[in-house]
Amino acid sequence: MNVPDTALLLARWQFAFTVSFHIIFPAISIGLASYLAVLEGLWLKTGKIVYKELFFFWSKVFAVGFAMGVVSGVVMSYQFGTNWSGFSTVAGSVTGPLLTYEVLTAFFLEAGFLGIMLFGWTKVGPRAHFVATLMVAVGTLISTFWILSSNSWMQTPQGHALVNGKIVPVDWFKIVFNPSFPYRLVHMALAAFIVAALLVGATAAWHLLRGRKDPAIQKSFSMALWMLLLVVPVQIAVGDAHGLNTREHQPAKIAAIEGLWETEKGGTSLNLVGWPDMEAETTRYALKVPHLGSVILTHSWNGEIQGLKSFAPEDRPNSTIVFWSFRIMVGMGLLMLLLALLGLALRRRERLYEARWFQRFALWMGPTGLIALLAGWVTTEAGRQPWVVYGVLRTRDAVSPLTVQQVGTSLMIFVMVYFLVFGTGIYYMLKLMAKGPDLPHDEASEEAADTGRGKERFDHRPLSRPTEPIDE
Repeated sequence: MNVPDTALLLARWQFAFTVSFHIIFPAISIGLASYLAVLEGLWLKTGKIVYKELFFFWSKVFAVGFAMGVVSGVVMSYQFGTNWSGFSTVAGSVTGPLLTYEVLTAFFLEAGFLGIMLFGWTKVGPRAHFVATLMVAVGTLISTFWILSSNSWMQTPQGHALVNGKIVPVDWFKIVFNPSFPYRLVHMALAAFIVAALLVGATAAWHLLRGRKDPAIQKSFSMALWMLLLVVPVQIAVGDAHGLNTREHQPAKIAAIEGLWETEKGGTSLNLVGWPDMEAETTRYALKVPHLGSVILTHSWNGEIQGLKSFAPEDRPNSTIVFWSFRIMVGMGLLMLLLALLGLALRRRERLYEARWFQRFALWMGPTGLIALLAGWVTTEAGRQPWVVYGVLRTRDAVSPLTVQQVGTSLMIFVMVYFLVFGTGIYYMLKLMAKGPDLPHDEASEEAADTGRGKERFDHRPLSRPTEPIDE
């Protein structure tokens, strides 16, 4: 397909821009949906009003994030037809059904129970409402399952045949459960939980620094840090396993991530930092640690890793990009582990809610989950280049016959509209988090919240729902 290089580059930038905005909101929704289910379950089990009020507060943020995720996802699906018609033509028989399954099994489940979760407190019983919340949380995870299955198949395709230049499904089980799918699914789900935990922790830290130390703020801060302590080490282990899988199925990506050009015999060094130069075929200013690359990527002292020069120049990913995006992701992960361990130490010393330096650290760590998520996606997608379906369909052959003017104009429109619409949505979410939960402070109001009169004290406006007291 004769498409100018500039048009191809702009088409890739456009998809990268839209997917970067989109991935933020599903990650927040996936993490917060499970958090809401935990909060409501704890309220039902303990009867403590603090969990219910935290549910009301975070369900507002969830509702905004969920809505923006739906809108940004619809825009992405249109691009398969407008900018990537070659991909749709060749691989649509695989990716089309996978995305359809996501809509039928996940989106309908989420949409069906979302209204009950947000507006049904006075319409159904507590247990029925809890079931609705669980269904929304399960729906977000099922959606993750199908989206990651489709993306993983593009990374490690199997279970198909090429017939007249088109990909035809042969074995759906192999397509869905392709070699990299389990690692990507767990890695993404844990990333979403970490994103939510960091946002919850940063919000609580903001209010602690402003002098609020009521039970809801302390409880959310504590829960967020426990979640990070539990999940971050597991995420590191899963990331290690994912790296071993990538080395097996996408060795060029690993070489690009490590800025490794030569295949080193007897043990591979690790480039801690450096600047990969694609034209000179070398990594400049490299700070090397002997054998560490072998230890990390092969779990052996003398393991051999293929260098980029083992692959044809047209089959090499851009090492400059993925080298640094990967290190940004890992750097954020190490800071998250530090935050969790410091939180544990302060908890044991009973200084968790008094250490203002730590609360500032937790506040600044709020966006790092999203930064790591975006850096990870850049590593995954840029590291797959120059393939859309790895080893089967090249990116150049997947793009639509576009002119530079067409794709450049649409990209500028996307940038302006996205920053206006989704920038406003993000601003509103931040305002909600800055306001914090409204909690009853006396026993009478707490008792009213859990009795029949509690049904009369809640506003029924959208996004306000049963969260704002009309009378005390």
